[in-house]
Amino acid sequence: MREFFPANLQQLCRHYRSIADVCRKLKFNRGQFNRYLSGHSFPTAFNLKRICDFFGVEEYEIAMPTEQFINLIGAQPKRLLRASEMSGPQRAMEHLKRSSSPRAQVLTGYYHEYHYAMSDPGHILCSLVHIHEKDGYFVYERNERLQSSIPGVEDFECYRYMGVVYYLQDRVFLIDYEALTFNEISQTILIPSFKSRISRLNGLKMGVSACDHRTPVCSRVVWDFLGTDIDLHSAYRRVRLYRVDAEEIDSDLRTRLSQAGMVGGLFRIA
Repeated sequence: MREFFPANLQQLCRHYRSIADVCRKLKFNRGQFNRYLSGHSFPTAFNLKRICDFFGVEEYEIAMPTEQFINLIGAQPKRLLRASEMSGPQRAMEHLKRSSSPRAQVLTGYYHEYHYAMSDPGHILCSLVHIHEKDGYFVYERNERLQSSIPGVEDFECYRYMGVVYYLQDRVFLIDYEALTFNEISQTILIPSFKSRISRLNGLKMGVSACDHRTPVCSRVVWDFLGTDIDLHSAYRRVRLYRVDAEEIDSDLRTRLSQAGMVGGLFRIA
């Protein structure tokens, strides 16, 4: 890989105004990048992935003999110019990704999420959330279960949400969609913990109720950190609706979810 990398990197840089422009966009030190171009240094696996993601090539491609590589990028110019060719929403997503703080790494792991149920007044919903890194993004999966309202019937409706995490300034923004029916988008804003050990995070959650009217609502939310390696079966068993006075909802959770002026911790937007 090292043999052809410098020449291929030089070819990629020709699609930009200058080496300085590339370094500025990649947030690389110019001297360090010059050592890559000259072949005096080779990037770490992390930096190599950053470079390939930026230019829109695969790691195995940038290791090709230079003549083959020139033919490849000549046949696929849009891959190299994708930042300028992106649609507005794509550019926005890429910009947010680059602006997001690397501190998002400390948030990876599993959480129980608690908030007042949007379609079941008087109940608190516990969900299971997993934040992890994938393809350069911090993403998450959230699983919900709503049990049957029929007494004595242990039956559940299951929902799965997929989303992306952005750590911007001093807030964590999470945006997801319902992955089974594709008919709902929700947003959560958390206040990050600056302690060395994450325990519970507070914030607000905005979405719509599951009832026929699909009422827009906003609730306080608490994320309870479980760890990075957990018993998933045990954690998932806790995912369900709870009455506010249920013993599973401790006093600290009740306090965090309650606030004067909020009916049951929930705003309903007319």
